[in-house]
Amino acid sequence: MDDGFFSEVAGPIPFGGLDSPDPLSFKVYKPDRLVLGKRMEDHLRIAVCLWHSFNWPGSDVFGVGTFDRPWLDPRVDPMLAARAKLDAAFEFLAKLGVPLFCFHDRDVAPEGPTFKATQANLDTIVDLIAGHMSRTGVKLLWGTANLFSHPRYAAGAATNPDPAVFAFAAAQVKSMLEATHRLGGANYVLWGGREGYETLLNTDLAREEAQLARFLGFVAEHKHRIGFKGTLLIEPKPQEPTKHQYDYDGASILGFLERHDLDKEYRLNLEVNHATLAGHSFHHEVAYALAHGVFGSVDANRGDYQNGWDTDQFPNSVDELALAVYEIVRAGGFTTGGFNFDTKLRRQSMSRTDLFHGHIGGIDTLARALLVAAAMIESGTVERLRAERYAGWTGDLGRSILTGDALFEMLAGRVLTGEIDPQPVSGRQELLENVVNQQIWAADRAAPVRAGAER
Repeated sequence: MDDGFFSEVAGPIPFGGLDSPDPLSFKVYKPDRLVLGKRMEDHLRIAVCLWHSFNWPGSDVFGVGTFDRPWLDPRVDPMLAARAKLDAAFEFLAKLGVPLFCFHDRDVAPEGPTFKATQANLDTIVDLIAGHMSRTGVKLLWGTANLFSHPRYAAGAATNPDPAVFAFAAAQVKSMLEATHRLGGANYVLWGGREGYETLLNTDLAREEAQLARFLGFVAEHKHRIGFKGTLLIEPKPQEPTKHQYDYDGASILGFLERHDLDKEYRLNLEVNHATLAGHSFHHEVAYALAHGVFGSVDANRGDYQNGWDTDQFPNSVDELALAVYEIVRAGGFTTGGFNFDTKLRRQSMSRTDLFHGHIGGIDTLARALLVAAAMIESGTVERLRAERYAGWTGDLGRSILTGDALFEMLAGRVLTGEIDPQPVSGRQELLENVVNQQIWAADRAAPVRAGAER
C-alpha cells in the first residue's frame, strides 16, 4: 500500500473520445463539456459507493470472496484495516476524477465490543475522512447507517418486534446523521433493508407501520435539531432479503409518508435495479417521483433480466437510461442528489484495474444518455406530441371539468343529446419510440465529430 493500491493507474482518467484505444480513458464523459448551458459534471453529479467497491470481498452464497482487498483480511487489526481501506478508496476517487462518494457507517468503521467503543471508532474514522476530503476535494453525496447486516437486525430495525432493537437502531442513525452533517453531506439515506416480513403468521402489519413512522419521525426531528440542511432520502426496494418490504416502490413510500404527515420531510433515492425488481421501468419510477415532488437522488446500476434478484451491475444501456435522464433534466435536474454508482464488479473481475473499467463504462453510459436527453429537449418533439394528446384539456370542455363549472349531470346530458361524441385518437406510441431512437442514433453519429473538435 506504500506506493498506492492502484499503482498501475498513473493519474486522473483522461478524456480520450470515441476513437481512443486507451481503455483507461473516457469516451464520452468530459466534466467541463457544456450540455444545455451546464457542465456535464454538474448535470450528472457522479458518486462512488464505498460498500460494494471497497467493503465487499466478491463472495456469493456458493463461495468465498475472490477480490484482492487486503483490508478485509480478518487477521488485520480492524482500525488499521479501516485506514488502509480509506487510503485505497480516496486514491481511487482521485484517480477516477469524480466529485462525490457515499458510505454506510459500517463500511468505514468496525463495530467494537460496546456501542460506546463503536462510536469512538466511527469518530476516529470520520476525522480521517474529513482529512481525505480536504486533500482531494471530493465531497459527500450522502451517508447512511447499516441497519441490516448485524444479526440484531434479522427481524428488522425500526419494525423489529423488540423495542430494544428499535432503540439501538435509533442510536446508530443518530450517530451517522450527525457524522454526515459534520462531513457536509448533501443528503442522508434510509434504506429499510429488512423492514418487512418473511411470513404474515408472526407479523402485526399495523404495529410495524406505526413503529416505522415513529422512527422516521425521530430522524426528521433530529435533522432539524442539529441544523442539518441536507435532504432526507428513502430508497425503495420490493424484496430481497425479506419476502416483502414496506418500501416496495415510490408509490408505496409516498402513500406511507402522506398517511403519517412525513411527505414534507422525505424524498426518494431511486435505484435502477430496484425499480425493475418491482416490475417497473426506471423511467416510470423517475417520472412518478418527479410528478409528485418527491424526486431526490439516483443509484445508477442495472439488473440482469435473466435473474430475479438485485445484481447491482454497472449500467451499460443508453436506451435504458436516456428516458430517465430526459425526465430529470427536463424537470430542472438534481438539487442535492446525484448519480451514485451502487454497483458491484462481477465475481470473476478480480483485477484491481477492473474497478476503473466498470466505473468508466458506467459513467460514459450516463454521459451518452445525457447527450440523448439534451437532444430530445432541444428538438421538443416528444413534448410537442405529448401536449397535442392532451390539447382538449386546454379547451372549453376540459377547463370547465377541471374548474368544476361542468356538473356531472350536465356532462351526462350533453353526451345524451349527442353534443359530445368522442372519436378514438392515435396515441402514436411507435412514432414516439422512433423519435427517441432517432436521437440515440444521431448522438452516435454526431459524437465523434464533436469529440474530435474538442481535443
